[in-house]
Amino acid sequence: MKKTITIGTRKSLLALWQSNYIKSCLEKEYPDCEVRLQKIVTKGDKILDAPLSKIGGKGLFTKEIETALLDGEVDLAVHSLKDMPTKLPDGLCLTAITERAVVGDAFVSNKYNTFAEMPAGAVLGTSSLRRKAQLLAKRSDLDIRDLRGNVDTRLHKLDEGQYDAVILAAAGLTRLGYGDRIKETLPCDFCIPAVGQGALAIECRTDNTEVRTMLEFLNHPATKSCTDAERAFLGLVEGGCQVPIGVHADVMENDRMHVTAIIASLDGSTLLRDEIDGDAADAIALGQTLGKRMLDNGGKAILDEIL
Repeated sequence: MKKTITIGTRKSLLALWQSNYIKSCLEKEYPDCEVRLQKIVTKGDKILDAPLSKIGGKGLFTKEIETALLDGEVDLAVHSLKDMPTKLPDGLCLTAITERAVVGDAFVSNKYNTFAEMPAGAVLGTSSLRRKAQLLAKRSDLDIRDLRGNVDTRLHKLDEGQYDAVILAAAGLTRLGYGDRIKETLPCDFCIPAVGQGALAIECRTDNTEVRTMLEFLNHPATKSCTDAERAFLGLVEGGCQVPIGVHADVMENDRMHVTAIIASLDGSTLLRDEIDGDAADAIALGQTLGKRMLDNGGKAILDEIL
C-alpha cells in the first residue's frame, strides 16, 4: 500500500513554493510515497493591518499549523526557520534544517540602485524592527514605514508608489523568481539577518519516528550548526519580533564558527554589536555565551526599555 504524507502549509505563494519544494524532494527520494499539501490559514495571515511586533511575534505564522500537527491532521510542516519561535510546543520538534539559500536582506526599488543612493526623506518599507533599527542607525534621515503582506503584495505596494524602496529577504524573492528585482543584497555585516534567515525548517511530532527518519536526508549539517548557534542566542536573549535583534553564524575553515549579533533600540540610536569565534561543535554554547555577554554589556538595558 502506497504511503501518504501530508504537509501542512500556509497559503502564501512563498509558503507553497517551500512546501512544494520539500514535496518534490520527498517524492524523488521515495518514489512509492504520495505527498500532498494541506493549506492552513494562520493568525498572521488574517491580520494584515498592524505591525507584527504589535500582534504577537513569530508564533503568528505557526500556531494553527502546529495544532494540526499535534492533532494528527498533518505529518509535517514546512516553515521559514526565521518565523519559528525558539521554544516549540510539547510534542513537536524540528526534524530537519535545509541548506541555507542567500542569507541577506535585499534592497528593491524602482528609483534607486543602492541603499546609499536614497535621498534624505525617502520612504523605505520593511516589516522588521531588526532591519529598521540597523538601517536607521546608518541613515536616520530616511522615513522607514511598516510594510505588511506577502511578497507579491509588498512588491505591488512598491510599484504603486507607496514606497521609494522596500527591504525583503533575498531568499524569498529568489525562490519566487523575483531575483531580477533585487538591486542590492545588503552584506551581513551591514545589516545582520534574522535568526535562521534563508533556511527552511521541517517540523514534526516527536513521536512520529517513521516520518522523522524519512526526513533525515533533508538535514544540512553546516546550516543546522549555524542556526543552532543563532537560535541559542535568541533563546537566551528572549527576543522575538518585538525587539530589534539580529544574529548570524558562519562555519569557516577547520570547523571553526564565527557568530555576530546586534541588539538595538527601536530607533537605532543605540546599537550593541559583538562577535565570538569557536569550534562549530560548540555551536549552542557559542550562541549562549555571546548572548549572555551582550546582555551583561548593555543589551539587557536596551531590551528593558523596549519590553
